[in-house]
Amino acid sequence: MTTQAKPDERAERSFPKPEFTDAEAGALEFPSSGSRAFNYFTPRRMRATTYEDVTYDVQPDPARHLTQGWIYGFAKGPGGYPEEWTALRSSDWHAFRDPNGEWEQTIYRNNANVVRQIQQNLADAKLAEAYAAWPPAWVRFVERNLGAWMHAEHGLGMHVFMAAQRSAPTNMINNAIAVNAMHKLRFAQDLALYNLDLSESGIGFDGSVHREVWQEDPVWQSVRRNVELLTTVEDWAEALFAAGVVYESLVGELFRSQLVMQIAARNGDYVTPALVGTGEQDHVRDLGYTRELFLLLVRDEQHGARNREVLGEWLDRWIPVSLRAARDLQPIWSQPQEKAVSFTDSLAAARDGLRSLLADLDLTEPKELSQ
Repeated sequence: MTTQAKPDERAERSFPKPEFTDAEAGALEFPSSGSRAFNYFTPRRMRATTYEDVTYDVQPDPARHLTQGWIYGFAKGPGGYPEEWTALRSSDWHAFRDPNGEWEQTIYRNNANVVRQIQQNLADAKLAEAYAAWPPAWVRFVERNLGAWMHAEHGLGMHVFMAAQRSAPTNMINNAIAVNAMHKLRFAQDLALYNLDLSESGIGFDGSVHREVWQEDPVWQSVRRNVELLTTVEDWAEALFAAGVVYESLVGELFRSQLVMQIAARNGDYVTPALVGTGEQDHVRDLGYTRELFLLLVRDEQHGARNREVLGEWLDRWIPVSLRAARDLQPIWSQPQEKAVSFTDSLAAARDGLRSLLADLDLTEPKELSQ
């Protein structure tokens, strides 16, 4: 006789029971883990800026996210962006923030504004036939020296800053150096287009002589040597320091700000200083991020003392090179018809600017700077 189950009795059925584990990613506490707005980094201020949102951690780093190391590498070398690519050390390379907040939108917007400004100035100069009033000595000065400077700017942008931005360990640093490279390349292009305009202005301007000056004129050979030596530096931070701090202070500001910007108007030229002024303004912006980066490194609690020692060695190596380049430019101070400033005063101003920058960076002034 078969026993039947009563209607209210049900056979016990077996189901797998879910087990909730404390997954690593969900258990971690991060800057915004208690917030309804997710963020995976600590902003510089209370709220992250757009610059931080689109720049921070775009370049991955095993020290932060890649638990299995770099996701790519080279056939015969290390993967990713090794910290060993510079002699400087940092407790946290990701602590750097560009004070200019440069990202893709600002790069295009700022450079487009500069280009429009330059094009308007050149159009106004043509309309007013402004070049016709230039003294012959000033025509020769611009065709030779401003043309030669175009090569220096292009060399730094293409072969120094462009190379350095590839090797820096974070996207925050790379972005800032890449913008620096674009500034140099855009300014070199502006000078090239200016050279073409002047060649067609009917004032006897030789638009091809700049190549001979850059390659053969003794006055410019030390500047050329300085730029070419900078292109050989493999340490990205040394290249940035030697170019952005030493060279730009002793040679770049000397030529652009202490010479061209001072004497152009006295020679009846209001176009050239407007053009060169955009390059000088680029330098001011680029110097802002450069100062911020090296200040972070020299004040690093763990590596600051060693970093200051390394930077001191780089100063000893590069100041004599740039000082020689600056001194060899002295003859061009006597070329214009109207001379508003002496070479001695110009070089003294450039040296004072570098001294002030070194003081900001807590670096000891090398004896070569006073010789």
